[in-house]
Amino acid sequence: MKTSSRLRPVSAAVVLATAGGFLTASPADAATACKTNYFTRSFYANTTFSGTPKKTDCDNVMDQNWGTGAPASGLPTNNFGVRYSLVRDFGNGGPFTFSVAARDGVRVHLDGVRKIDIWKNGSTTQTKTVNVTIPSGKHTLRIDYVNWTGAANVSFAYAPRTSATVDKTAPRTPAGITASYSVSTLKSTVRWSPNVDMDIAGYRLYRRLKGTATYTRVAQTGSTSYVDSPPPTGQTFYYETRAYDKAGNESAGTADIPVTTADKTAPARVVPAVTMGTDPARESYLLSWKAVPDAVRYRVLRQTLRSGVSRDWAEVAWATGTSYTDYVPALGANIKYRVEAYDAAGNAAPASTDDEVYAGAFWYPRLGDVTVSYQGNNTALLQWTQPLDTFAIRWDDYRLWRTLSPDAPSGVAPDSPEICRNLTYSQDADRLSFRCNATVTPGVTNTFTVEPYEDPTMRALPSAPVSVTVPAAPAPATGFNGVIVDRKVNLSWDPAAPGAVDHYEIHDGFWYPATSPDTSDRFRILNTIKVPGDARSFRWPYLPSGNQSYVIVAVAADGTKLTVEQSPRIPPFVTAAGGSAP
Repeated sequence: MKTSSRLRPVSAAVVLATAGGFLTASPADAATACKTNYFTRSFYANTTFSGTPKKTDCDNVMDQNWGTGAPASGLPTNNFGVRYSLVRDFGNGGPFTFSVAARDGVRVHLDGVRKIDIWKNGSTTQTKTVNVTIPSGKHTLRIDYVNWTGAANVSFAYAPRTSATVDKTAPRTPAGITASYSVSTLKSTVRWSPNVDMDIAGYRLYRRLKGTATYTRVAQTGSTSYVDSPPPTGQTFYYETRAYDKAGNESAGTADIPVTTADKTAPARVVPAVTMGTDPARESYLLSWKAVPDAVRYRVLRQTLRSGVSRDWAEVAWATGTSYTDYVPALGANIKYRVEAYDAAGNAAPASTDDEVYAGAFWYPRLGDVTVSYQGNNTALLQWTQPLDTFAIRWDDYRLWRTLSPDAPSGVAPDSPEICRNLTYSQDADRLSFRCNATVTPGVTNTFTVEPYEDPTMRALPSAPVSVTVPAAPAPATGFNGVIVDRKVNLSWDPAAPGAVDHYEIHDGFWYPATSPDTSDRFRILNTIKVPGDARSFRWPYLPSGNQSYVIVAVAADGTKLTVEQSPRIPPFVTAAGGSAP
């Protein structure tokens, strides 16, 4: 006679307990139920399951063979009944199979609904298997077995159907998820409760960064815990667990559980750019770089090379923006820079040789002792010297920057630096002496600075400003007019200030319109003739072409004069005998 080794009676004194895989007895209350998912088994001395059971115990496997003997003490060998009952949580349920094998009668009920019915006295063991869909949640299984005569045996099993073509039911979402983070190991420990679904194959752990919707699967495990190593960026990450079954169905995710990591990740490296600075008072270099994500400040480092020997890197400054102006520590020095990005936690990626930038530009001493004097003819003479030391070079150009006193007429200030005209120099034992001419505006103070200039990588600051006050030009003539007589133009005018004009310059030519609103019309001169200062008229010796203009410029004895654009003019007119300018 075959009996289950797991059969033990439930009485007022003992219930089943498990130790090391074997069943042992332990004192308990008579009302104590069987262990989770164990069958409660009741033996009756009849086939109608009436009256009080002769015996009740627990069994986790329903597979009994009593042969021709009694199933338990106090029971007959024939005409007895055994009732098995079980209430269990089937998770999300799904497709199952119920299988029985019994000699004599057996009935299987799910929630009181009969699913298998073999109810007759037989001389052989009968078997049956049915497919059942079990809804989610808790359900009751009840199996009734009766033996009328002869040998007695019964077995019952229930199992999920795990074929992917049959099982389309996802498991239940795992419960009880927790997560903790260790700042010493920089690891997260995530735990959850085991799933109650019977076809669970394992669990998948997912992680996402706060503020994003994208999950990354970090583990697939059969365990109910996992130790993860999230990026140590000081950010918050969320974890969720999903169960998956043998058919490949995956459950919904658990609630997101956050952990905030320690910030041990340095920002990206910085590769700056460097140009010569624009401070007109001091030699400087301008460093600039792109903003680095997560950086809150930047450390600027400088190394100065002398005689081919590198010095140690020196910390120049801390910056919160993306640029810094560094003032030159030594003229003519070969300088290179590094910039390091720091985050709020103080992490930084130390700069390497790949991040270094050379200034690639050189500042030289500014000029000293510049003087300026008016030479007449709307021209100033600028003079200066430059020492012959290790930093002195002979520049390709000297740029003259000119500003005018506030009472200067509009439109006469230069819009770009002027290059020295007629630059000459001489040399003595230790100095170079320079002379050059520059255009000035009459009647106002003209202020100059001189800037040696080679190219954008070789510069010196402009000199200290020097000023010269230029006498006013004679007032322009008035009533300037022209009349064509015998195909030539007779010009006439009235002097604005008799006696102040040494002579007049009369020009003919063509006017060209301004190329922008900020510039005046330009006059292209064809011919120029000087006439005495006491003249009041002049017959132009050349035949007009029909669209020429005429300009009269009053000139002082020292050559001071207004520009062509500031002087009176006759606009173009059509040539006709006896005609006049409009």
